[in-house]
Amino acid sequence: MAASNRVRIGGGEWRSRMLAFPDVPGLRPTPDRVRQTVFNWLGQELNGLTCLDLFSGTGVMGFEALSRGADKVVMVEKSSAAYFALQANRKLLQSESAQIYHMDALQFLKMSHPPFDIIFLDPPYNQGWLPRLLPQLQQHLKADGWLYVEAEYAIKDSEPWQVVKQGKAGNVFFHLLKLADIANKNY
Repeated sequence: MAASNRVRIGGGEWRSRMLAFPDVPGLRPTPDRVRQTVFNWLGQELNGLTCLDLFSGTGVMGFEALSRGADKVVMVEKSSAAYFALQANRKLLQSESAQIYHMDALQFLKMSHPPFDIIFLDPPYNQGWLPRLLPQLQQHLKADGWLYVEAEYAIKDSEPWQVVKQGKAGNVFFHLLKLADIANKNY
């Protein structure tokens, strides 16, 4: 892997550790300042939480969550090169709490598993993933859980989701969503 393909974990136990990732078309790590904002929104410590990093790519969101105390992060990645890099980074960090699946996101969502506290969703741009995924994710998230979404456009409230926070950095639109009935009770 090229030395320039590195991303730094921003906080927690593995703060400043570098993760290597391959050149894969469409793979774009979440920018540092976006991750900092997202983890400010979620809270600096994620102790006891379980997370799903769908379209894991570099794995930086999932490894950052583990670094900040998440009990378990499930990472799903279809690209073989990115999957093997995720495996290498898990070994580098000696993280038994990262479960990595080499499969398609929709295939993973058909599997039975307990719901997650946080889902990180950063699908490839311009491929129509969000309209296919957002209706399915409600059943994979705990009622009071958070859905973090990166997209090439701003997301608006759409049943059953309510946008609680959002921002833009360069070409990246990032959003924190809750199930609408829960968000209306708390915000």
